[in-house]
Amino acid sequence: QVHLVESGGGLVQPGGSLRLSCAASGSIFRVNTMYWYRQAPGHQRELVAAITSDPITNYADSVKGRFTISRDNAKNTIYLQMNGLKPDDTAVYYCNAVVSVAKGTFSSYWGQGTQVTVSS
Repeated sequence: QVHLVESGGGLVQPGGSLRLSCAASGSIFRVNTMYWYRQAPGHQRELVAAITSDPITNYADSVKGRFTISRDNAKNTIYLQMNGLKPDDTAVYYCNAVVSVAKGTFSSYWGQGTQVTVSS
């Protein structure tokens, strides 16, 4: 069994910063690409950022230049540094990971989500 646990959400004023963390634990052979998604009320879940094990990163246009995704392979953990936050960034942020529990296997796992609220 694999578990993803997010932390770091909260309430912040516009222009402020937050750092999210997501740690994978359990029966892990290898953690492959990891992702941050978000879902605002009344909206579909959308991809925010992705990072491979190399690492190669990719961002949604709406967060480029403001958000930075990084990872610590030794800890099976990814981070999302969010600067210049806007009210439109308000959402539940979810971590997703493609994990190999044995060589040649690939399964997708989700965290429980962490709320980010940007408001004055």
